[in-house]
Order: sequence, then structure tokens, then C-alpha cells
Amino acid sequence: MKKIYFLWVLILMFSCKHKKTEAHKNRSTHTEREIIIPEFQTIIDSAKLKGSLLIYDLKEDTYYSNNFQWAKKGYLPASTFKIANSIIALETKVVENDSTLFKWNGEEGRLTIWEQDLILKEAFHYSCVPCYQEIARNIGAKRMLEYLNKLEYGDIKVDSSTIDMFWLAGESKINQFQQIDFLKRLYESKLPISHRTEAIMKRMMLIENQEAYKLSGKTGWSIRNGNNNGWFVGFVETQDKTYFFATNVEPQQEFDMEMFPMMRKEITFQALKQLKIIK
Repeated sequence: MKKIYFLWVLILMFSCKHKKTEAHKNRSTHTEREIIIPEFQTIIDSAKLKGSLLIYDLKEDTYYSNNFQWAKKGYLPASTFKIANSIIALETKVVENDSTLFKWNGEEGRLTIWEQDLILKEAFHYSCVPCYQEIARNIGAKRMLEYLNKLEYGDIKVDSSTIDMFWLAGESKINQFQQIDFLKRLYESKLPISHRTEAIMKRMMLIENQEAYKLSGKTGWSIRNGNNNGWFVGFVETQDKTYFFATNVEPQQEFDMEMFPMMRKEITFQALKQLKIIK
């Protein structure tokens, strides 16, 4: 009798583990409807970029893109990781709230806007790398990995030697579908985090609050082996629908790199207008 009971316990344990693995796998591979939008490619070509615009209609459970193959490839998350980093910092009490202060150490930064004391919300919007490196170090590699596994966020490689750079350099990666899946779970309150953390994050991520829509998101930019890669991820709430987006692009040879910071957003807005999500 004891042997039979033990056997059933093993079966149940394996079944639960298998279901969790399959659920994560399904989120990564997805089975939703995919529709090619040729106009998205025109938008990218006109901007002298290459890459993918990916938009997900929550109500219709449908993805729209110019290049689904690109959208399924993983890239360094760059500063889009500030979303997950902020969540983990709030959950571990490394930061108290979006008003937690980060004192400037007096050192010259890559951007002059970082050369001041910043609260978390400002550090997020100004994409302050030193601020978030401090956050990551205070979280530590062990807790970071534990929470990333709980959040099922991309394919992240981190240890104590890379704790303050793993989202900007190295082998960590996340694809556009995974970005949208993560944001979708945040939006639908399906992440294993507190309601307080969720509310703070949604407040921090808000970029535009128009009469017809609200847009929330985060940009990212990494340089690996001399190759620039840019992100803009987020979601748009209209009066009756919600859409998620993940843009990932790289410059063509003739591209003016001074335009790269704003162009990631610009082509995303053009794609949203193409689908008549915003005007």
C-alpha cells in the first residue's frame, strides 16, 4: 500500500512539473493567429532600419507583424529589463516605492540627465543605468535568478560577476513574443507579485495619457559586437480594447544613429496608426 501511495506522489509531482514546463514552452512558442502586415515593412524600410514590429490584439488574440521570424529570435533585453528589475526591487524591498531616492555619486555619466539625484520613477523614465546597476547589485544574483524564474522572463544568464551588466551584455536574451507575454501577464494581474507592486509599475510605465488612449512602455538599446539593437515595448489602452507591442530594430548602414533613440518610438506609433489603434 505504501509503495502504491509513493508511486502516486511521484506521478503527481512529475505531472505538475510537466504542466509548468509546457505552459512556459507554450508562452514562448505561442499558437495565436499571426497576420503579416506589409505596411509595417514599408515603415521600417523608410526609416532605414531592419527588424520587426509586433502588435498583439488582446481581444482578438491575434498578432500582427512584418517579420515573425525576427520576432521569435532573442536579443539582449537592454533597458526594457528595467520593468522586471523594478518589479523585483519592489518585491524584495530593495526599493520602497517609485519615490525611493538614488543619490548621484558625482561621477560623469553617459547622459547628463543622470548627473543628479533621481527618484525611482525618474530613473526609470531617464533609463538611468547606474541607478539600476545599484538596484541589481542590492538584489543580488541569487534572488535575481529566483525571481526571474518565478516571473518566467526570457532566457537570462546572470551570476555574481555579471549582476550589474547582464541585461546590457552577455548571453541573456528575450524575444518579442516573450516581451508581450510578460507585459500581458503584468497587465492582467497574472504575475506572482503583489497588487501594490503591480500598481506602482503601471504608474511608472505610463508615457502618454490621451483622451482616446493611454500608452505605457519602455525603450531599450544595446550594443553587442558593434551591432546596435533597439527596443520599444509596452501596451496601449483604448476605450474598448487593449493592444500590446514589441518593436525590435537595428540600423541599416546608411542610418543616422542620432535618430536611433526617437526612431524606435516613431515607427511603433506609425504601426499603431496603420492598424487604426491610435490616430
